[in-house]
Amino acid sequence: MGRAHEVRAASMAKTAAAKTKVYSRYGKEIYMAAKSGVPDPSMNVALKRVIEKAKANQVPADVIKRNIEKAKGGNAEAYIENRYEGFGPSGSTILVETLSDNSNRTLAEVRSCFNKSHCNLGQSGSVSFNYESNGILSFEGTEDETLDILMMADVDVKDIEEEDGNVTVYVDPKDLYNAKDALEASKGEMKFDVLEISMLPNDYVTLDGDDKMLFERLLRLLDDVDDVQHVYHNVEGM
Repeated sequence: MGRAHEVRAASMAKTAAAKTKVYSRYGKEIYMAAKSGVPDPSMNVALKRVIEKAKANQVPADVIKRNIEKAKGGNAEAYIENRYEGFGPSGSTILVETLSDNSNRTLAEVRSCFNKSHCNLGQSGSVSFNYESNGILSFEGTEDETLDILMMADVDVKDIEEEDGNVTVYVDPKDLYNAKDALEASKGEMKFDVLEISMLPNDYVTLDGDDKMLFERLLRLLDDVDDVQHVYHNVEGM
């Protein structure tokens, strides 16, 4: 199976607990985008884009509305973005992006996850150099039609895969919404299974036995940290 399948599976196979995590993650991003500008997506492009990503991840309209209304109020809550980089067993690496109102607390919680999994936090840049930022779109369609549309729109397509009637396109991050707009201009309003900017590793590793168990533990522990927004790693099959 191609990485397109992995991306779609990771996006769609969510438990109820995972959905709650997704809602919380996008809730913070919507609040921050609304707070940093006009709390109206028709006048705030950043807010409009976050809402589009949230909808692609099946975030309910009431969650979106609630966080916009929160930004309109007198709430002075502020979040700081941080990225932590680390090493797992047998050449595995991981990036953890957080959004927190208390960076010291978040660092302590992330470090605890690594320690309990016998993994190690690294210095800034020690892992991220081997990852590449990609805009990813996944939707029903065909490779040939999609390529034609995006080439006409001068979108920088890095890779494209078609599987079981679904297309996954990898583009330069700055072209993510250019690609979305071009596709919808040609095909009408679309449902995207994935619409996001992600960090993809240049190389993958496979873990088994105790190594796999420890890495799975790390992922579970990080998922329980409220401030963790995104986790990227280079382990296949997880």
